Amino acid sequence: MSKNSLVLPEGNFQAYLFDMDGTIADSMPLHYLSWRQAVEEAGGTFPEDLFYAWGGVPLIGVVENLNKHFGYKLDPPAVAHRKESIYLSMLDQVTAVPSVLECILAAHGKIPFAIVSGSPRDSIRRTLTTLNLLDYFPVIIGAEDYTLGKPNPEPFLTAAKRLHIDPSTCLVFEDADAGIRSAEAAGMQWVRVPISVPSHQY
Repeated sequence: MSKNSLVLPEGNFQAYLFDMDGTIADSMPLHYLSWRQAVEEAGGTFPEDLFYAWGGVPLIGVVENLNKHFGYKLDPPAVAHRKESIYLSMLDQVTAVPSVLECILAAHGKIPFAIVSGSPRDSIRRTLTTLNLLDYFPVIIGAEDYTLGKPNPEPFLTAAKRLHIDPSTCLVFEDADAGIRSAEAAGMQWVRVPISVPSHQY
């Protein structure tokens, strides 16, 4: 165990549920760059502090939040699609979060895993493929798989149902406040993954 290992709560957990971006993948800086470019192309701005505050919110919801916050009239599907295309063009720069990768490798084959993310399934699969982790996650819950995103409990409850596991026996790995509130609302214990916020200015 390294000095940066995550400290997991005690419990007889039957499944591990992982958020994707900022939890398994150290991809939040790339997501911010792609969001900023897509929003600026559409005529708006997206401050970095708001981006991190809205971590875990599905793509369409982020654009809707920007419209409400700033009074923009951005086209949510169009801006979200442009953001994803920019992000996917930078996928080769994504690396795994070491402390979470350590947990995945240690528990693989002993306990079932699922991904629970606000990103589209295609983006999740492509990120996992880049990290050579796709085969570790037979269950992937993306933005298409639920109606209400985090902080609503529906995403994590959907994963537990797909795994046929009691929600109370699931452990959630999350980096964002919205995801932790979602896990708590689902009756699940959680471990917070420290957020990797870049110190440099873009």
